[in-house]
Amino acid sequence: MVAAGDADQSSVAERLGIKPDMVVQEIGWDEDVDDDLRAAIEEQIGGDILDEDADEVIDVVLLWWREDDGDLGDTLIEVRTPLNENGVIWVLTPKTGQPGHVEPSEIAEAVPQVGLAQTANINAGPKWAGTRLVSPKSSKTKR
Repeated sequence: MVAAGDADQSSVAERLGIKPDMVVQEIGWDEDVDDDLRAAIEEQIGGDILDEDADEVIDVVLLWWREDDGDLGDTLIEVRTPLNENGVIWVLTPKTGQPGHVEPSEIAEAVPQVGLAQTANINAGPKWAGTRLVSPKSSKTKR
């Protein structure tokens, strides 16, 4: 049995698909984010999470999103621009009953409008839930 705390959060980093040397960007950081999850991700990638001003090709975007953060669709269009072709966006939202909670239907409505597909939902920590978004495979033709 694994002890609570760090081990739990590192397994969340793994469930997010975070691997060593990945380039991870964080958008929407605020005082309420899960610092244990952030630390586990940085440990997993062996470096720092990039901030919103990063100018690199990104493997994974962590989008901390709350009810009053604006238009999710517009934000998703912006954050997917630097993603590599197999990149993933994790929309991290406060769980039900937490300040800033976002209804899952809001995410479900925004996703297809911006050409993304919702593929998974996870428990990302005590106060946060994660929704995994990717570019649909059918929109890419490989030869």
